[in-house]
Amino acid sequence: MTTAGGTAVVPARASRGAPPRRGVTYGRVLAGEWTKAVSVPAHLWLALGTVVAAAGTAYGLGLFIRPDDGRSGSWVLTSGIVLAQMGFLVLGALVGTSDHTTGTARTTYAAVPRRLPVLGAQVVVTAVVAALTAAVALAASYLATAGVRGADAPDLDLVVPGTTRALLGFVLLATGVTLLGLGLGALLRRPADAIVTTFVLVVLADHLLAVQPGRVTDTLRAALPGSGNRLLLDDAAVAAFDGATLGPQLGVWGGGAVLAAWVAVALAAAAYRLVRHDVR
Repeated sequence: MTTAGGTAVVPARASRGAPPRRGVTYGRVLAGEWTKAVSVPAHLWLALGTVVAAAGTAYGLGLFIRPDDGRSGSWVLTSGIVLAQMGFLVLGALVGTSDHTTGTARTTYAAVPRRLPVLGAQVVVTAVVAALTAAVALAASYLATAGVRGADAPDLDLVVPGTTRALLGFVLLATGVTLLGLGLGALLRRPADAIVTTFVLVVLADHLLAVQPGRVTDTLRAALPGSGNRLLLDDAAVAAFDGATLGPQLGVWGGGAVLAAWVAVALAAAAYRLVRHDVR
């Protein structure tokens, strides 16, 4: 084809060699965060150690339980959270701080300038990993305590009201603690700071307040993320706990809601800092 002046015009042809370049999509960000999470050996070893800690603790505590203690078979399985929650909160803190401790934050957020999709993908990936780890920990605890439950400890009976919910609560509590560690890690950006802060909020403060029962201390205890431990209680244990407390009677899901609120606040604060402040 030629123009009116006689100049030849060559039609533009699409490049055959290079595929069309796609922009950054949430699916690609999610895939990238999944690869980062499962390719770090420390994360895999931490998940394995958490499973072993849960099963070992459940077995050890189960040795001291008798049928007349008032403990249910579900408690024997979920008692492993005593040590396992440390693994979950450390896992969340490591994921939340990984970009800042490894120096990949600039590269990550240069590729994803909007930044929030990265945090959202970390939340999804971490929740999935935590839930899977918790499910495996429950299965390992079931196998580890088989002999104990067959002897003096009460056996697991899904007919007991609240038993199935307590097992599900183990997974939900583990996931919530992990996401709280993630949120505080993304906010504080230093693993030690995030781990210590999460430990104080979830474990230490709850235990310190528990040994000083009273209206004020029980109310403060109910407002801390440690209230999520109610998710592990069957119906009888919930009734006994609410009957003894001088603070608000939250029930099972009320305690879970308190933990969820802490997670939401931590993630919202992390998102605000991520958007409003520079990364290094």
